Amino acid sequence: MKATIEYNLPDDQFEFDNAVKSMKMWHALTEIKDELRAIWKYGDLKENQFEMVERIREKFFEILQENEINLD
Repeated sequence: MKATIEYNLPDDQFEFDNAVKSMKMWHALTEIKDELRAIWKYGDLKENQFEMVERIREKFFEILQENEINLD
């Protein structure tokens, strides 16, 4: 099975670039997720810092879910 996506360049350059770089974007988001987890789990944080990292992680995952992005 094959899928073909066509772009009218240069008019669709932005869409084309996003499609071509989608794996890089996935890797970047995965790296952000892993860094947030490491800080949250292993970081030597004060209570207010821990709470801020937790809020950032929750918002990060909320945004991913709203956009139907699964990094697993």
